[in-house]
Amino acid sequence: MVNIYEILGKIGFDWQVALASLVNFLIILFVLKKFAFKPIKKLIQERQNKINEGIEKAEEASIRLKEVDIIAKNYLKQANLDSINIIKETEKQAKVLGDNLQKKAEDHQKELMDQIQLGYKKHQEEAKNLVYKEAVELVKKAIKKTVELSPADIDEEIMKKAVLKVKNNEI
Repeated sequence: MVNIYEILGKIGFDWQVALASLVNFLIILFVLKKFAFKPIKKLIQERQNKINEGIEKAEEASIRLKEVDIIAKNYLKQANLDSINIIKETEKQAKVLGDNLQKKAEDHQKELMDQIQLGYKKHQEEAKNLVYKEAVELVKKAIKKTVELSPADIDEEIMKKAVLKVKNNEI
């Protein structure tokens, strides 16, 4: 019967070297596991935790950003409504002011027209009085020439009647 160790020896396999290699491998594995894999695993876990924390913070920031965006849109909408209301109120005030100015201008124009009419009536009255005085003198002269009497003899009543007729445009 063939010994398995001989066959393995012929192909270059030495069980003592393999056993030593296995022991070396297990020692290296233990050392690496104890001093390398645990710290590396710990670092990887810490980094994974930081990444997860960063993702959570990014999601929170995204949610807050959306909330801030909604709040900003609401503020802009409110500001827009406020500006529209201010513009409408300003337009109303401008219309009221324009109406007041127009009324004042119309009142001033009416006042000026009243003053002009008053001045015209006063001027007309003065002109009538002047014409009246001149008419009295003319009537005196006319009566004097017609009657050829002295002014003292002329009846005052006749002059008054004549002047009244001239004044009332009856002649």
